[in-house]
Amino acid sequence: MTETVLGVIGGSGIYDLPGLEDAAWTAVASPWGTPSDEVRVGRLDGLKICFLPRHGRGHRIAPSDIDFRANIDAMKRLGVTDLVSVSAVGSLKEELSPGTFVLVDQFIDRTFAREKSFFGTGCVAHVSLADPVSPLLVDAVEAAAKAEGIRHHRGGTYLAMEGPQFSMLAESRLYRSWGCDVIGMTNMPEAKLAREAEICYASVAMVTDYDSWHPDHGAVDITAILRVLGENRDNAQRLVAALARTIPREHPRCPIGSDTALEYAIITAPDARDPALLAKLDAVAGRVLKR
Repeated sequence: MTETVLGVIGGSGIYDLPGLEDAAWTAVASPWGTPSDEVRVGRLDGLKICFLPRHGRGHRIAPSDIDFRANIDAMKRLGVTDLVSVSAVGSLKEELSPGTFVLVDQFIDRTFAREKSFFGTGCVAHVSLADPVSPLLVDAVEAAAKAEGIRHHRGGTYLAMEGPQFSMLAESRLYRSWGCDVIGMTNMPEAKLAREAEICYASVAMVTDYDSWHPDHGAVDITAILRVLGENRDNAQRLVAALARTIPREHPRCPIGSDTALEYAIITAPDARDPALLAKLDAVAGRVLKR
């Protein structure tokens, strides 16, 4: 079996992961572009942890400008087997109040200005995303949340919008009518790319506000969001520490095949593949391309 390496991508308000032992900010070169920042690599309870601030330290990068491909490729190059996304979201459900951690299990992708695949002309691949999160990893995250007494809800649909503006009232109402639970700007195409890279993925959506639909809350108030962000940050750090203590040290095979997603996904015949694209895919798809 493969040694577990836990990756954590921190969203708004989470720009570092304290408590890591022997930690260092590490630059990772990627052929796909520039990752959001250096990756803080260290250990917790003997487990290798790779932490990346999604917006960069100081929150420099807007959602649409994040190089998601470079971020996921960097995680793959560091050996990450299990990736937990921690991100701020708005709630589309009354019962999912600010401070709740939603363990997302589905997404609706409404983004339109982002590169969404490592594959394309010269090497075409189609991975399954019917189940976009990895159940064993979500089990481990949920167990950690319970152990720390963190208010959470398992299951929910994340509506990924382009941003950077928050929703208009009509949009918020529309997404509620679709049955969506939370709304954010960053889990897509991140989850899609993690699947292409054969990394198990889980999303912890930290509710900061009620978006714009709630009659008692009105427009999103950025100052109120910042207050909740601080509370969520502390809980997220406790969650990761608890997860590091309990997650299996040997990565178990994913029951839905997240870690073998490329097994039969590449369609392009070997003699028709573009060598330049194959060179960029060395980390993401090396397992299947080297056979």
